[in-house]
Amino acid sequence: MAVVAFAWFREPGISLVIAAAMVLNLLAAALAGVAVPLVLERFGIDPALSGAVILTTVTDAIGFLSFLGLASAFLL
Repeated sequence: MAVVAFAWFREPGISLVIAAAMVLNLLAAALAGVAVPLVLERFGIDPALSGAVILTTVTDAIGFLSFLGLASAFLL
């Protein structure tokens, strides 16, 4: 996606921000994918019932925050 952004906008800053935000989002998704079922199991809640909803919420929130935070920090 960073290559596509660079080809589209011809701006290296945008492509670097997109690449970094995607890496942060993947790391957060991996961490949440491991932690959420373990925490739910610890509280006695079946992870299959609510794990996907919580995981999707975490990855969406981290995705928006990482992209918009990096963009505002480095591009403005």
